[in-house]
Amino acid sequence: MNAVYKLFQTIARKMNRTDIGTHTLRKTFGYHYYQQTHDIGTLMMIFNHSSEAITKRYIGLSQDVIMRQMAGFSLGIEGASGEKENSQKTG
Repeated sequence: MNAVYKLFQTIARKMNRTDIGTHTLRKTFGYHYYQQTHDIGTLMMIFNHSSEAITKRYIGLSQDVIMRQMAGFSLGIEGASGEKENSQKTG
């Protein structure tokens, strides 16, 4: 495992990145495994986590869901984004 860690550190340095490590592969595997299977229970066992919530947070699923939900969220108020107001002022 030490050789893998050193390899990742070398690659990260060459890329000027500080956020890449051996857990990057593990988390990426988990995220894509879940996206394909939607089987958080099995993934939880693979990672030896004590709860599904921990596994979801570990693979970034909670943040992914939040970002997707917020992207599609609207208060339904005209002019809140400025688009309707601007078109009324110019037209």
